Amino acid sequence: MKTAILIPCYNESATIAKVVSDFKRVMPHADVYVYDNNSTDGSDEIARQNGAIVRYEYKQGKGNVVKSMFMDINADCYIMVDGDDTYPAESAVEFEKLVLQGKADMVIGDRLSSTYFDENDRLFHNTGNKLVRKSINMFFGSDLKDIMTGMRAFSFDFVKSFPISSKEFEIETEMSVFALRNNFKIIEIPIQYRDRMEGSESKLNTYRDGYKVIKMIIALVRDKKPFIFFSSISAILLIIAGIYFLPILLMYFSSGYVLKIPTLIVISTVVIVAVIIFFIGVLLHVLQKQHDERFHHHLLLLSLNKDEEE
Repeated sequence: MKTAILIPCYNESATIAKVVSDFKRVMPHADVYVYDNNSTDGSDEIARQNGAIVRYEYKQGKGNVVKSMFMDINADCYIMVDGDDTYPAESAVEFEKLVLQGKADMVIGDRLSSTYFDENDRLFHNTGNKLVRKSINMFFGSDLKDIMTGMRAFSFDFVKSFPISSKEFEIETEMSVFALRNNFKIIEIPIQYRDRMEGSESKLNTYRDGYKVIKMIIALVRDKKPFIFFSSISAILLIIAGIYFLPILLMYFSSGYVLKIPTLIVISTVVIVAVIIFFIGVLLHVLQKQHDERFHHHLLLLSLNKDEEE
């Protein structure tokens, strides 16, 4: 059974040697891959000197790196971890066991239930993590503790069926939603999180990347839960139309006259648009169900092909 350690890397010269060495020590049987993403500080050479298999992804962004990793590498268990030495290599042993035993398709390293809020003093990062977690759990009916963690393990089926569309740090949110939507087996394990060491700088921009994650959540709800998304818009439009229509209706009952004809025309138009949007949601919901059926058929074929190769 083959295990691959996947480390996306962009200017992590201060920590990459320790990350590679720790995983080679804890999991000597695994292949350690470092995918360098246009580093300018020699991270690739440091990783190579410490025994990693170094490959390159020249399209900037973590999502692009993960896409290349998943396409290039075949393994029975994939363990992905950031190259900033904030996650303990020792936790990977339990991650690997759960995947190889078939108990999980995705194992999530849950930072938020352990030391994250003690170690991380960036207030808006903490708030953002909570907001994303609550949003995903509300829209997708789940109870995940950590949506955006950078340490996870995956099965072969998950990796080879995951259609990555994110280019940057939204990739973690997309992974979580994909697993939830397609009924993959998910297990969360609390892990010890430690803040970056002195001299190692985060590549995250709180506001820019936070905006991208929120935009991705909206897009995921639109694409994966179209009935909820479009019926919500329809309901909002109907409420607005009702607020403006009520005074006209009350005036008609009291005087027998219909006033504000232009407003009534606009209200009628809004109601028609709301109804159209509602039925668009119904249609897309049906198409999404058909897509889900085709996807599960694809998973079955993937498993059968893997069994034949073995």
